[in-house]
Amino acid sequence: MKIPFSDYALGAGVATDLVNTSALVRRSTGEMLVDPTALDRFLSEYEIPVDTATPGRRLTEEDLEQVLALRKELRELLESDSEDQVAEGANALVRRSGVGTSLERDTEGLWQWYVSTTPEASLAEELAAMVGTGLLGVLRTLNHDRIRHCASPVCDGMFVDTSKAGRRRYCMPDLCGNRLNVAKHRARRLAASGSDGTAEGGGTGQGAGRRTTAGPADPPDAAGLRD
Repeated sequence: MKIPFSDYALGAGVATDLVNTSALVRRSTGEMLVDPTALDRFLSEYEIPVDTATPGRRLTEEDLEQVLALRKELRELLESDSEDQVAEGANALVRRSGVGTSLERDTEGLWQWYVSTTPEASLAEELAAMVGTGLLGVLRTLNHDRIRHCASPVCDGMFVDTSKAGRRRYCMPDLCGNRLNVAKHRARRLAASGSDGTAEGGGTGQGAGRRTTAGPADPPDAAGLRD
């Protein structure tokens, strides 16, 4: 397997996706990688280009156990406040199956640096090399502060922000951002209605203290959305 060293967004994205498959993050749906079939589905859904996930090869329980162990290790690495510790850990991930760098032409004929893995590398080792390369690229090109906790108060997810502006706030923007908006909307409605059903400020204007069946429906519960 050849991993482009300059394309750090690839490995950083895999790191984000893998860490956020756990039940710790997916509270509404639970653990995502429950068996080898789910792991294979994860690799396909997120288009993770690993050599060992080629058609015809069935992933095993051992593959799953190794990937889950990598996920735990990766989570601990992302949570580190030490930039040097992240670099040290990322280097160790790359060395797990990496055989060194090489300068080769890409599909467009341009020279690129690649990190190659050994032919006998396991799925977890290939993923380790991929995320390790991505994290090293982020540290070198961007900054350690691009590794963040999700800004949603009801989410324990983490992510690596490789966007140009560097303003990403959520590990899963479509889900976590919507959850927060729903929570804020409900809080505003409660504040406006008051604990006794009167309008905000104690007023009793038309319609205060009662709700007709023709009124607007509550927003959908974001917990039911697809993670």
